[in-house]
Amino acid sequence: MSKGPAVGIDLGTTYSCVESSSMERWMEIIANDQGNRTTPSYVTKNQVAMNPNNTVFDAKRLIGRHFDDPVVQSDMKHWPFTVLNDGSKPKLEVEYKGELKTFYPEEVSSMVFTKMKEISEPLSHTVVTNVKPKQRNTHTVVNTNISLQHKF
Repeated sequence: MSKGPAVGIDLGTTYSCVESSSMERWMEIIANDQGNRTTPSYVTKNQVAMNPNNTVFDAKRLIGRHFDDPVVQSDMKHWPFTVLNDGSKPKLEVEYKGELKTFYPEEVSSMVFTKMKEISEPLSHTVVTNVKPKQRNTHTVVNTNISLQHKF
């Protein structure tokens, strides 16, 4: 069993963050590459003003929901990006380098998680491996088991 730091990743609907703790110190929120302690749960947040139709946010609200769910239909009225019906599952459509790309909400959350994982690794001196998401009520990712390998 590792005695290194524990790393927690909070995947929020609007913002996400990484916490690290060890026996020597209390929980510490780790700053991202821009020096902020929270990271927007957006894909391509920096371009939102210039390219809103291709900036995906709130994707977590779609996880486990059907396309015809009243919540999904209501949310779609406020989003600038396109949500498609893929066999009753919502799927996000964006244009990237002149090509239309589609993603399930779980894939977008995975992109955000990958960014948070990258933030955690250098400062905690660990590599995050063996990620196993667990779900409760099929719509909310509630736990992620993470194994850590020290880079010492």
